[in-house]
Order: sequence, then structure tokens, then C-alpha cells
Amino acid sequence: MHDISILAIVWISVFIASYLAHKTRLTPVLWYLFCGAVLVNFGLLPEEMPIFIVDFAELGIIIIMFALGFEEDTNNFLSSIKRSWGIAFFGAIVPFFIAYFSALYFWNDSNMALLCGLAMTATAVSLTMVSLKSEGLNNRPAATGIMTSAVLDDIASLALVAIMVPVATGEASVSVDGILLILGKAVAFFAVVTFLGAWLFPSSTGLISKIPVLGTLNLRNILAMAKGEYTVLSLLLIAVLVGLLAHEFGFHPAVGAYMAGLIIQREYFDFHEDKNIDFYQQAREIIDNVAFSWIGPVFFVTLGCKLIFDLDLFLNVLPEALLLFVFLFIGQVTSASLAARYTGNFDWSESLMIGFGMLGRAELAFVVLNIAYVQHHIISTDAFYTLMLTAFMMNISVPLTIRWWKSRFA
Repeated sequence: MHDISILAIVWISVFIASYLAHKTRLTPVLWYLFCGAVLVNFGLLPEEMPIFIVDFAELGIIIIMFALGFEEDTNNFLSSIKRSWGIAFFGAIVPFFIAYFSALYFWNDSNMALLCGLAMTATAVSLTMVSLKSEGLNNRPAATGIMTSAVLDDIASLALVAIMVPVATGEASVSVDGILLILGKAVAFFAVVTFLGAWLFPSSTGLISKIPVLGTLNLRNILAMAKGEYTVLSLLLIAVLVGLLAHEFGFHPAVGAYMAGLIIQREYFDFHEDKNIDFYQQAREIIDNVAFSWIGPVFFVTLGCKLIFDLDLFLNVLPEALLLFVFLFIGQVTSASLAARYTGNFDWSESLMIGFGMLGRAELAFVVLNIAYVQHHIISTDAFYTLMLTAFMMNISVPLTIRWWKSRFA
């Protein structure tokens, strides 16, 4: 099947998912995942996506995260870090130990249990934020708390992956130097992003303006090229470049794209004499359309394609998957909600929303599973499908619980 044919099928499924979402009043994300799973199991989509679709889906999640960061207020995000450290810590350590001890009980292998714990630790923030946006809740304090916690979660999880995967594979042992290197990379990346947002982009003011080359790199001048015709292209280029920078530092590009959107200020768009055009709002609408209507959904459809149905294997792993799902659901919601209430001082309605929002498992979970199952064969086929089925149920529970809690939360 030609790559473009696959893309056409995926886009057709986006229309179907959107129609079903409208009829059922559920978030489209749930139906994107469902359509992907149905299409791959009926043979309409391949089990192994071609590199074009994989990269296109990767671009989709980068743009989604950039769009979410673009809508967020930087000051809200920074102030939320103080409130979110407990959510990130307790909301990650509890699922890790639940998955670790469950896997140790199921399969009696410490290395397998270690990587199962890692796979179930980090939150799929993109799934949660898109679900919140579809319900009109993406600008509430709970959404900022989820996003901040998930970013901190991803940083910690990436550090643990970098440390523990070599240990589990027998390639290395834990060392102080290795831990310090990972922490140093995290600090360096956020220092670079801070430099971009605080000094380089608004370079027409301050000391940077006096430096010969850097002083001319005012972002407002770049966005104003050809009367704003290249504004969206400039923003998407920034998202991709900062995403690539995050990748070089060992993070998922989506984390970098979110940070890129976060540091772009509204005042950068006040660059034209025609005051009847709100260039900020115009760019935001275009990027939202790209992110949530035609490129971003490809990511979620391909994510649903990862669940291949095999009846015998499915029946074999279903008891373990259901038990692990129930334990993780209760542990994740309880730990994140209590942490939000008592360390972040959120009220109970927002605390429970944060607990539900931390349920998703996607990008980092599949990275760990790929390393453990495909590359190093540390986990068994049963363990792999147990975790895949558990992650799928966790992902489905995100839009369902958010939708269910919306009336009480609002």
C-alpha cells in the first residue's frame, strides 16, 4: 500500500471519528484511538507503519504540544511549578511501584518488572490536554497543573530510562557521573529555552540589542515579514527547531515544542499598522486547525494501531491487564489527587480532575516498550501485550473520566 493511500485512510477515519464524537458527545481523541485499532485489526492499515506516516504522526504531536503551549500563559506555567512538584513526584512513584510489584508477581523477573514500572510511570500529557481542550477546560488551573506535572514527570522518567535501561540490559551499572550528566542535560535544556524566551526573542531591548548579530534577531521582525504572510511558518519552524533541540538533549521533541509555544508572547505580534487584524489570534486559529483537525489526529490514529488483536493472546493476558489497569487507575487517581490537594492547594474538584488527567500512557511508555521488547527482548510477549492493553485502557479512561467529571468540575 502506498504511503499516501495510508494517509488518506487515516484522514477518512478522522472524519468518521469526528462524526462519532459529535453524536456521542465524547472527545474525538477516544474515537481516533478506536478507529486506529479497528482499521489495523481489519487489515485496512498495516501493523508496521511506513516511516513517512511515523514521521508525519511525530510532527502532529509536536504541533499539538506547540499549540497547547502557545495558548498557555507563561506566568501561570511558572507559578504552577511550585504547586505541581508533589503531583509529579507522588503521581509517578505510586504507579511505578504498582507496575513493578505487579509485574514481579506475574512473571517473577526483576529486570522485566523494572522496565514495566518505567513504562507505566510517565503521563501522556498530549492525550490529556487534547481531551481537556475538547471539553473547554484547557485554560483552567487544573490543566496547567497537569501540564506542569507531566513535564516534570517526563523529565524524571527520561532520566530513569537513561539510568535503568542500561542496568536492566546488563550494559552498565548505576553511577553518580551518569545521574549528574542526565540532570545536567535537563538544566542545560531549560537554560537554553529560558535564554530564548527572556533575551533572544525580544532582543530589541536590553544588553542583547547591542550585540551585532543577535541584536537583529527580534522575533517580532521575523513574524512581520511580508506583512505577516510567513507568521505561521515562522512559528511552526520555531516549534520544530526547539523540538529537535529537546531531542538532542534526550527529551521527547513534544516537550521542546510545548516550551517553545510557552515562551512566545502576544506582544511579538503587534507589528503592523492595520489594527483591524489580530495577527496573534489569526496565527492561533491556523495552528489550532493544523494541530487538532488534520495533522495532530494522525498521531492518535497511529497510536490506536499499536493494539493488534489476537484472540488467544488477548484471553491469556486479559486477567493480568485488567488487574494492572484497576490497580494503576486507583493508585494514579488517588496519589495525584491527594498530592494536588495537599501539596498544590488545589480544591477537591480540580484535584480529582488532575488525578483523572494523569491517567494517560503513550509516548514514553511505547519508547520503553520498544527498547525492552523489540531492541533487547527483556520483556516477554505476554508482558508486552499486557502493558499495551493496560496502556490502551488507561488512555480510553482519560476522555471518559474527564467527560464524566466535567459537570461537577465546572
